[in-house]
Amino acid sequence: MLVLASVLTTRDDDSAVAGRETDTTTIAGAAESRTLLSGIPQHGIVLGRPDAPVTLVEFADLQCPFCAEWSRNTFPELVRDYVRSGKVRIVFRGLAFIGVDSQEALRFGLAAGEQGKLWNVAHLLYENQGGENEGWVTDGLLTAVGRAVPGLEVERALAERSQPGVETELAAAQTAAAANGVQGTPSFAVGPTGGVLRPVAVDNLDASAFRPILDALLAE
Repeated sequence: MLVLASVLTTRDDDSAVAGRETDTTTIAGAAESRTLLSGIPQHGIVLGRPDAPVTLVEFADLQCPFCAEWSRNTFPELVRDYVRSGKVRIVFRGLAFIGVDSQEALRFGLAAGEQGKLWNVAHLLYENQGGENEGWVTDGLLTAVGRAVPGLEVERALAERSQPGVETELAAAQTAAAANGVQGTPSFAVGPTGGVLRPVAVDNLDASAFRPILDALLAE
């Protein structure tokens, strides 16, 4: 787990940051991501049916390597076994404490969320994650990731990275993280949908650590 250490910053000049030109042929995991998320409803930061009885909240930084581990290994299992069946909905609370690349990635993801595509973008960014604060989150990469997401209007998402809806979600995530005592990423909260969500501690990031928690809530 990465420990929360700093707050949002801004990048004044993308051209001053070393990056890489990227096209859709270099986006790892594009086909797998489409298959995993196809047909599952998304609304803003929420993945899954609105009436799912259990809600799992993930507090994450898109530069965090442990968040990427969870996204690659555990998230697909939970989606297949709990989200697709309508049992669980997952809420993404994005934080950007590692550095500028965190914020650039998060803003694009939240803008894609305005089109119901946040989880596609987040999953692909984790699959193609670069080194921390190496300038890997370029407009070229974001464009390529966006083009790999079916139905995403990429230019619109790029243009809306500072829109009020994005700013609102950034602030809401900070508030939720503080309320849940989040000290690092990934962190999680869980509970009945519409009810009280409580922070949950897991001793590892495997799906096996989450199954008993989710199953117990579903049995209530």
